[in-house]
Amino acid sequence: MITRREVLVGALACAATAPAAAGDRLYGLIGRMTVSPGRRDEVATLLLAAITDIPGCLSYVVAEDPSDPDAFWITEVWDSERSHDASLSLPQVRAVIARARPMITGFGERHVTAPLGGSGLASPR
Repeated sequence: MITRREVLVGALACAATAPAAAGDRLYGLIGRMTVSPGRRDEVATLLLAAITDIPGCLSYVVAEDPSDPDAFWITEVWDSERSHDASLSLPQVRAVIARARPMITGFGERHVTAPLGGSGLASPR
């Protein structure tokens, strides 16, 4: 059952993730996550299911780390940093974070990027 608070948070997040204003730059993140032994596929499935229909998310890729069976890389592109930050308040994102948190053992490298465009992305210039 969805609570009144979750509805309000979702409404605020949707308002905050309105299309990026002219001049906003694309916002990117690349990060490495480690999980409990044997849980990588389960966590990856959770993350991939949660990212559908998130306002402002242009690309979200979860990739296995071939050198570690309990790690993967997440590469994200957003229409703005504001959209990324607002997504963390969405009920479906918060629910997945709560489900995955017990299986996550750590975070490695994390890089913020300013994507210029690419296959599947319109250039912001």
